[in-house]
Amino acid sequence: MSIALGDAKSVGVDAKRLGRLDALMQGYIDRGVYAGIATMVARRGTVVQAGIYGWSDREAGTPMAADTIFRLYSMTKPIVCTALMTLVEEGRLTLADPVAKYLPAFAAVKVRADDGNLVAPARPMTVGDLMAHTSGLTYHFLGDSPVSEMYKDALILRADVPLSEAIDDLARFPLAAHPGSRWIYSLGIDVAARVVEVVSGQPLGDLLNERLFEPLGMLDTGFGVADDARGRLAAMYGRPDLFRAGVTSPSCLAAWAEGENRRVDVSRTYPSDQARLFQRGGHSLFGTTGDYFRFAQMLCNSGIFEGRRVIGRKTLALMHANRIPASLLPLEIGGLPLSGYGFGLGSRVALDVAATAAPGSIGEFGWAGAAKTHYWVDPEEEVVGLFMTQSLMSFDAPELAMRAVVYAALE
Repeated sequence: MSIALGDAKSVGVDAKRLGRLDALMQGYIDRGVYAGIATMVARRGTVVQAGIYGWSDREAGTPMAADTIFRLYSMTKPIVCTALMTLVEEGRLTLADPVAKYLPAFAAVKVRADDGNLVAPARPMTVGDLMAHTSGLTYHFLGDSPVSEMYKDALILRADVPLSEAIDDLARFPLAAHPGSRWIYSLGIDVAARVVEVVSGQPLGDLLNERLFEPLGMLDTGFGVADDARGRLAAMYGRPDLFRAGVTSPSCLAAWAEGENRRVDVSRTYPSDQARLFQRGGHSLFGTTGDYFRFAQMLCNSGIFEGRRVIGRKTLALMHANRIPASLLPLEIGGLPLSGYGFGLGSRVALDVAATAAPGSIGEFGWAGAAKTHYWVDPEEEVVGLFMTQSLMSFDAPELAMRAVVYAALE
């Protein structure tokens, strides 16, 4: 879906200064860092920049386009958390509810203590813990806990297993920490997605369509890609496939440092033709830059898009309030710090602008994906920004350079 550009000056943006983005993004293409890039910037609800650079498929010579479809990876998480919060608004569950209330298999879960023994959790894992990454769950690729290694045999890594079966299987593994005792980036939002299904009585994809994608006009977003749209799906490049057993964040960091950047086949771990089966809360959505803009702009508008309320203003304020105590900061993922940020329900939240290493505002929020998709929302400045490419485990930081240009253009 194409989105028309508005008058930058009318929303307090210097178009000439914002135009620096073109040379900046093209430089990443020319240096071979990324095959293709799409960007979008809006202020006060008006799109003032929409750039396309390079190739969606370099080998085939297919140029990047406004309607190119991307694998969103962890940018799936804020969408799923927003859908869950619409159920909270209806009083059908609360953030304080124990997960075991909806998923009984988690009633018996233990914590792996430092000495290797299994002990009872100090308190139950809650629905809020799942979305804030304080559940005690972890990820297979982090490599910083014996539990991460155990996950290599988990069904959650298989794209041919339904969500219900994968989450029941996950409950057989111990937790890496007591709920609430640590912030660990994790499979928690995959578990939250299963809670959504149980509470709503609907498959996850059906609920997302009903509550978010259809109201927002996100026509190209879903858990698969239609046959007639598959030619718009961008090719994947970068480092080894993170969702293959044995691949870890440290090994990907080493590959990046050595300059590895190749075409990667992710058809087994991120299939585009299994929309009814491959539904996860943490990573399995596909979508376009324009579609994700509509979701992000709705968040920036305190829950309204094109005159229609999708979610309540105070619900979003709760979602984007920091839930992580100072004693657990700074956040880190696989040993890499996320300085200056706390975490809400599915998204990071800026607490200290200086520590983030980029211009912004306290309260800015957003998230990213393993294939270098990234979005942010700055409610104070009424700015929405998106950077989209398909580069697995890129440790470059084009999003920081992009933010510098965008904020420098604000009047």
